[in-house]
Amino acid sequence: MAKKKTIPEPKSRFLLVKCKECEHEQTVFGWATRKVICDVCGKPLTEPRGGKAHIIGEVLQELS
Repeated sequence: MAKKKTIPEPKSRFLLVKCKECEHEQTVFGWATRKVICDVCGKPLTEPRGGKAHIIGEVLQELS
């Protein structure tokens, strides 16, 4: 029986995040290297941490 080569899954994901201030839903990258702000009210949704981003808003869903 031949060995199957497995393809590693990426650690990074896109996330659907809801703003705490205005409840606007926005898609952000989980490993964001820049501060992501809300499109509606301008409040920060994520802050970079040198790896995974610190999510300030509420994560609603992990997108594939």
